[in-house]
Amino acid sequence: MKFFRMKLLQTAFLAILLGLVLPGCSGTGNDSGSGNKINDKGGENMEAEAKEDVYEQARALGRGVNLGNALDAPFEGEWDMVIQEEYFGLIREKGFQSVRVPIRYSNKTQAEAPYTIDEAFMERVDWVVEQSLEEGLKVIVDLHHFDEMLSDPAGNKDRLLAIWDQVSHRYSDQPKQVYYEVLNEPNTAITPVLWNEYLIEAIAVIRSNDPGRTLIVGGGEWNSIDGLYKLELPEDDRNIIATFHYYSPILVTHQGAEWMTAEYGTTGLTWPGPPAEPVAPVTAAQEVDWVSGFFNDYNTKPAADNPAGMAALIRDLERAAQWGKDHDRPLFLGEFGVYSTADTVSRIAWTKAVRSEAERLDMSWSYWEFGASFGLYDRTAGLWREELVEALLPGGE
Repeated sequence: MKFFRMKLLQTAFLAILLGLVLPGCSGTGNDSGSGNKINDKGGENMEAEAKEDVYEQARALGRGVNLGNALDAPFEGEWDMVIQEEYFGLIREKGFQSVRVPIRYSNKTQAEAPYTIDEAFMERVDWVVEQSLEEGLKVIVDLHHFDEMLSDPAGNKDRLLAIWDQVSHRYSDQPKQVYYEVLNEPNTAITPVLWNEYLIEAIAVIRSNDPGRTLIVGGGEWNSIDGLYKLELPEDDRNIIATFHYYSPILVTHQGAEWMTAEYGTTGLTWPGPPAEPVAPVTAAQEVDWVSGFFNDYNTKPAADNPAGMAALIRDLERAAQWGKDHDRPLFLGEFGVYSTADTVSRIAWTKAVRSEAERLDMSWSYWEFGASFGLYDRTAGLWREELVEALLPGGE
């Protein structure tokens, strides 16, 4: 943890020169939660940071990328992705400003109270936060793939709160470049109504340890735009960025993805629609009403009315932006991308369209993802997929 130690030594040395006494130089603070806190504040006051303009905090995220399929896997490496030190420099040098780090804390947490998170795993996350900050990247600590919570919310609510109690205590002395995302894509048994209830409790736990931290919160129904419209945030807490994810039309962006159900098995869909030649859906797609309806419209309707047209994309993102205006909340597009089974031309066109519209609407964003099946970076070859990167960072901006 070289970066944090250096900061601590610099602060202590300055205190000696000034004849000051620095309480708590060890940086351990209160040892509640899992392990010691890391301390990189350099004397900055988190109370003052709580007054930072949340819109500026949102804009500071800028153009980002998700470090997906690593710490959100059941075990890092199980999904063929292990975060390497070199990735942070590559990301920063390419021109990205932030990283969103999906983390499956639940898999490293005791099943029973007090739900202590494994210390070695916490230190691994510490290292990721450290590397991000060293490279000048903002970093989002994102609670991801809490599958038990999705199937049994009541039975796992205390565990959710305990996770955030530990994490928010551990990082409470970190600079404002560290953000917390409370829960990725609430869905299934976590209805929008239930999520609004649990969210208030989770925020209260975080604020008890870390009152000035900028939070990122999405709605239910998989962080969809529809879910955003059902999200209720505490009016008295303005240091919250609202988030949503965008993969529409999902039959295009997730075509042929092996983890999806059979109706997503049709490949060869291009974007934007309509296609030059009609695409015949697989049998399973014909047996699901909304899917068969999509294919009928996709194959026949002109661009202005096509569910895979640019006009539909613009309408969707403008609808999200309107929610932000209505509620005076900045927006962060936390995930968007096209799976590698789609053709390259369509992947580039869709990605460019989403990125440009998001920026037109003053949204920061994070592409899904860095180095796996949606990835911008070919880890085997050690090369960026430059055409896809260009769609996100035009002209090397």
